[in-house]
Formats: sequence, C-alpha cells, structure tokens
Amino acid sequence: MNPQHSLNYDYSPWTFWDSASETERAAQDAYHKDFAERGGIDIGDRAFLSPLANIDPETLTVGADTFIAAHAYVTGTITLGDDCTVNAFSVVRGKITAGNGVRIGAHTSILGFNHSMEPSKPVFKQPLTSKGITIGDDVWIGSNVVILDGVSVGSHAVLAAGAVVTKDVPEWAIVGGNPARRIRDRRDAVIRATTDEAPFDDGMLAELAAFANAARADAPAILSTSWVPEAGGLYVDRPGAAPTVRAHCDAIEIADLLLGSVPPQLSQDEHVARLRKLQDPVTGLVPEFGSETNGVSTLAFGSGPATYHVLSVGYALDLAGSGFEHPIHAIADMNPAALVASLNALPWTKEAWESGAWVDAWGTAAYWNLAQSHPNSPGALEALFGWLQTRVNVAAGTWGTPTVDNRLKVVNGYYRLTRGTFAQFGVPVPHVERLVDTVLAHSAEPRYFASGRQNACNVLDVAHPLWLASKQTSHRQEDAKAWARTQLKQALVRWRTGEGMAFSAARESGHQALPTLQGTEMWLAIIWYLADLLGCAEALGYRPRGVHRPEPAYLLPTL
Repeated sequence: MNPQHSLNYDYSPWTFWDSASETERAAQDAYHKDFAERGGIDIGDRAFLSPLANIDPETLTVGADTFIAAHAYVTGTITLGDDCTVNAFSVVRGKITAGNGVRIGAHTSILGFNHSMEPSKPVFKQPLTSKGITIGDDVWIGSNVVILDGVSVGSHAVLAAGAVVTKDVPEWAIVGGNPARRIRDRRDAVIRATTDEAPFDDGMLAELAAFANAARADAPAILSTSWVPEAGGLYVDRPGAAPTVRAHCDAIEIADLLLGSVPPQLSQDEHVARLRKLQDPVTGLVPEFGSETNGVSTLAFGSGPATYHVLSVGYALDLAGSGFEHPIHAIADMNPAALVASLNALPWTKEAWESGAWVDAWGTAAYWNLAQSHPNSPGALEALFGWLQTRVNVAAGTWGTPTVDNRLKVVNGYYRLTRGTFAQFGVPVPHVERLVDTVLAHSAEPRYFASGRQNACNVLDVAHPLWLASKQTSHRQEDAKAWARTQLKQALVRWRTGEGMAFSAARESGHQALPTLQGTEMWLAIIWYLADLLGCAEALGYRPRGVHRPEPAYLLPTL
C-alpha cells in the first residue's frame, strides 16, 4: 500500500470507493465492523471513516456514501444522512441530526451542547446542557463556520464561510457574518444564472469583505463616540453636534447591520421605550427634541423633521422588535378626496424632491398603520396609487419633467416617492425602461458623480432606482453595472477607521465632509445596493432591514 495514496483518502474521502484497491477497501470494511461492535453504531454502504479522525460517539448513524475526513472530532449522539461529508479538522459534538447531502467544511464547529454559567461556581464545574442541532437536506456549511446549540438549519440553506450561526436558518437561505444574518434566498442565484450577467472578479469580493469586516470592527467605537451620557444619554450625529431623534435611529440601523443587535448603550427595551414615548398621541407624529407639544399638538404632516421621523423612528422601532404606540392619525384621517387634493397641491414642477418626500412619508405612515392594525381612511391607499399611475411622465418614467437644470431633483424625488410606495408595497414601477434612460442620463453628470463630488443622497437616489428597475427589466443593464462598479470602487475607500463615513465626499462641503451616523448608515446601504447590482452583495455579509430594506415591507392585494 502506498502510504501517500492512502493519506489522500483521509483528506479527500469521497475519492476512496472509486479508486481504492481491494486491500484498502477490505481494510475500511474491517474498520467499520470494529466500530459497530461497540453498539449504537450504524454505518451505511460505501461510507468512509478516516482512521485519523477522532470518532468517539455515544451513538452514531452514518448514511450511505457519507464520509468523515482526517482529524474530525465527532462525539455525542450523531446522525448523518446519506451523501454527507464531514471535512478535515471539523468538530461535530453533542446531539446532532443532519439530513441527506450535507457538506460540512473544514475547521467548522457544530456544537450541540453548552455550559451553564451560574456565578456560584467556576464554568468548568458547571453542568452541560443540550438542546441539539438539526440540519436539513442539501445544506452547504462553509469552512470555519460555528453553529451553536439549539439551532435548526433548513433544507437547501448555505452557511457562508466564517459564519457564526446563533439563530435558526430558514430553508433556501444564504447566511453569513457574525452573528450570521440572511444574505439572500439561494434560489435567486438560479434567476441570476439565466440573465447572462457579467461575472464579478474575486478582487471585488475581497474588497467588499474587507470593507464589511472593518466596518464591523469599528461599529462599537462609532456608536460609543456618538453617545452623550449626560441627561440619561442621547445620540448625536457627530461629536459636538446636538442630539437628534434621527441620530438615535441611525445608531439602531448601524448596530443592526453590523452587529446584529441594538446599540449597546441601552437595552432593547430601553431603546424601544425612549422612541415610543416621543410620539405625539394626537397626530401620531414624532417631533424633534426640544419641540415637544406639552399636550397641545402643533405638529403638521409634510413639514419639518417630524415627517422624516415617520420613516426613521418607525423602522428603528421595527428593528428593535416593536412599533409605534399610536396610529399616525395625520394620514389615517385623510380621506381619498383630501389626499388627492394634497397631491395636486404639491410643487411637482419646481420641487420634485420635496413632493416625492411627502409621498414617501405618507406611504410609510400608511404602512405603519397597516402593520399595527390601525385602519387608514377607506380607499386612500388605492387613491394614492391611482393618482401616481395616472400622473407619471410617460416619456421619462418619473414624476415631474426632467431637464438639464432640474434632473437632480426629479431623480432624487423619484427615489423618495418609489421607496415609500412601489418598493415598500411590492408594486411594479411604470414605464421602467424610460425610467432607466432618465436615471442613467442623470448619472453621467460630473457635478454630482465625478470622483470626490458625490454625496450619499445623490448616489443612493440613482442606485436604488436602477436596482429597483433591474427587478423588472434588463434594459441597459451593462450601463447600470458600469456606473455601479465605478461608484462602488470609490465608496469603499472612504471608510475612516474608527469614525465611519461622511455624508459628502466633497471636502468643501463643511460638516457634511465629516464622518457621521447619517453618512455611515446611508453609505452602508448604498454600498449594498451597488454591490447587489453587480451580483456580489453577499460578500458583505449584511443586508439592509430598515429604511433602506430591499424587500417589500407589505404586499398589497392587486390594486
């Protein structure tokens, strides 16, 4: 027997039965029989157990064509289905049940047990607990993954290399990061494979992963620097600025994206309580700090920070597992006639952005009312979409007429309008190919998109419409990708260690060129959208879930 040849089987056991000699096969069969004599052992046909693995179970079931490679550590109550592979140096311990076709990458730890940690005695003297881990069929577990006790992994899931899996993984989900979070549905890859997408290079994947790792490492310091502990603690957009409601919401968004938790300065219940108590029960709106109503509501929907707080506070509460305490009466009480009158009165010609922002906030307020089972005025939401569908500029795919002088406001207003309506409610946008032409014409404007001239609003307000349109059409797809690739490359190098990202890349833009919570939160989302346009967002290991979430928040019945 060639020792080197035999050793290859220990590290690549799937090659054994197709190429091993009769002597080697007989030796493996004898090894299985010796194991089975211990009791509680069931080894299927054409399985391979490396003699270099430490396999010391209480009970072990190994299905047909299942392999355990060298230096794996397998102990506890273990069930592996057919066609599974436990690669070299993996740890499978505790109560573990895996289905058929499971691949476990090298150096992975699947830990179906835990220590108690009562303070009365040292940890090493604590009793063990075990809920067990269940893994479905057709699951790919990458190298260096850690799966903790009590987790269930659904069939067809993919656990990206290095993921730390602390919660259940749905079927078909791709998850990654620490703690692991959903990146996308694995079936999306099938859709992508039929669109003849240009492949992305490994260098871009490495740049994205490095950016995300740096951002995660810096997130605690960024949140801490923005926390002012005086007066019970408030968040500021940047050191030296005044506390704002949006800063608190941006802190929650950043922590959710990068840490998978609420900011550590407060408990989850404390974050929720602070934001919920800000809501004015009369209008349902949230004023800025220092403008509390003291029982007499002077808030008006459509003007001031309270309008954007419909988005920022609503989604911050949602990320923290809660929602508004009161209905947003300011729009719930608006009947279809009053809504249409308000839409007609908006300054669509001169201020398309302001008009789009109004629609964004109205649609989002209607969503929060629906999500909290608070009724909106009957027919109002249908009236909104009816008005939008009949007032869209057919030639441009926008609301308002884009010209060289006002294209910025029209495109930026388009993003705000569609974010809170078509995207948020899962309704296809109209005249999508004309929209792509309009947005790409705007994206070539060097005043806003040349290197060092970008700001977060302008880039987001192109990236999101192009991304949204890509779900309906492949029109000028390569032009959109070329723009996204250029903007992504430039954005990735703007992260400032320990500080985050500035809203603006233009040095002469004053405080907007300084790192802030707002800039950091927005650019994290922008980078995800740019990367997803290129088909490589999974390398980031995060996915927006708040204001900039890509999935619809609420699917409307057919309008």
